[in-house]
Amino acid sequence: MPQVPTNMDHWFLGSFDTHIPWWFILVVIKAVAAFAILVVLTLFNIWFERRVVSWMQMRVGPNRVGPQGLLQSLADGVKLALKEDIVPTNADKPVFWLAPILSAVPAFLAVAVIPWGPEVSIFHHWTSLQLVDLPIGVLYILAVSSVGIYGVVLAGWSSGSTYPLLGALRSSAQMISYEVAMGLSFAGVFLYAGTMSTTGIVAAQQHGWYIYLLPLSAIIYMIAMVGETNRAPFDLAEAEGELVGGFHTEYSSLKFALFFLAEYINLVTVSALAVTMFFGGWRAPWPLSLWSGANSGWFPMLWFLGKLLIFVFVFIWLRGTLPRLRYDQFMRFGWKVLIPTSVLWLLVVATFRQLRNAGDLDRAHAVPLGIGIAAVFVLVVVFLEIRERNQVRRTPAPVLAAFEPLAGGFPVPPMPGQSVTPPPRRPQFARTAAPAQALNGSTAEEASTDE
Repeated sequence: MPQVPTNMDHWFLGSFDTHIPWWFILVVIKAVAAFAILVVLTLFNIWFERRVVSWMQMRVGPNRVGPQGLLQSLADGVKLALKEDIVPTNADKPVFWLAPILSAVPAFLAVAVIPWGPEVSIFHHWTSLQLVDLPIGVLYILAVSSVGIYGVVLAGWSSGSTYPLLGALRSSAQMISYEVAMGLSFAGVFLYAGTMSTTGIVAAQQHGWYIYLLPLSAIIYMIAMVGETNRAPFDLAEAEGELVGGFHTEYSSLKFALFFLAEYINLVTVSALAVTMFFGGWRAPWPLSLWSGANSGWFPMLWFLGKLLIFVFVFIWLRGTLPRLRYDQFMRFGWKVLIPTSVLWLLVVATFRQLRNAGDLDRAHAVPLGIGIAAVFVLVVVFLEIRERNQVRRTPAPVLAAFEPLAGGFPVPPMPGQSVTPPPRRPQFARTAAPAQALNGSTAEEASTDE
């Protein structure tokens, strides 16, 4: 039997006969830590959302399970695990079971390239607070997030029901539309940072966050990330008033819990990506940045979590404030406002970057020129929007065919301009005075006197 070495560090890192390398142990530790942080943040965000929305709506919120209701999310998870698992008869069962997994697993994988802090010492070995640093880390996040859409689409298709299918189609079109604007908002960051690595982007913001250099890119991304996560006011794939519950209407028990888990983890992922791309990542905000040790050790992880929770609060704020958009308004905003704005802004950013690289534009002239271009850009967008709305008002309404509620064999809503034929009703007969004999053998005058 081998003797236990005196150095506890080497004993933990596997210096016996197994010969497990230390880097493998650190990767396992960071992977388990990332998984635990995501699960804990999910439980906290559910409780946090319910408390904040109840505060906005002057309600009490969860306050029964645990101190201040902190264990309410855990109780909800246990309840979902113990509920009966119901599978519809018409469902494609293998795909029906696979869809929640396809939604939850990519949500966890996307966090692998997010830097939560600088290099720290773990068991006397220096390692970064990041699972893996890829040279194309941002593209990896976009690719993995796109895989999660398959879970939503397959869930709606495999349920064998009309409303989940409509929710899945909405979600797929929604993701395609807003991922274009999201990718274009990242292009300006790539031009300034010179890399697609998340660690490199954080390092490039050492002397200035990109929220100041690329404000329009940050705004476009923050709008697109709400659409990507199916959160209010863009939660059209789960619109209760239209689609009952959307793509997960037929799901229950743990499979529904996986969709719920994926939504809140995606909330953390897009918020962490916003912090990394535009708000300095784990770097301390001012005035904490004046402290020499603010960006070293374990403290940057606190700054990162603080920025992350601010974004989570903004998500909750939007849900408790704004009403849900109509689907045609939502798609029109993505294709006719966000994408053209992103393309034009990218041309402006590329022009500025080239002039700065060539030395033809200094900082003193760049700031007023940028403000002037941004003002002209906003005026042009507002003018085009007003012009298009006026054209829509002047355009005569098209003559539509008669409304058929079961066109194609499925229940469909009426199009704008179509009138709904009222359903046939039983004819209403005029009430007549009851005969005197019906009043227990007495006259009407006697009955009224008795009353």
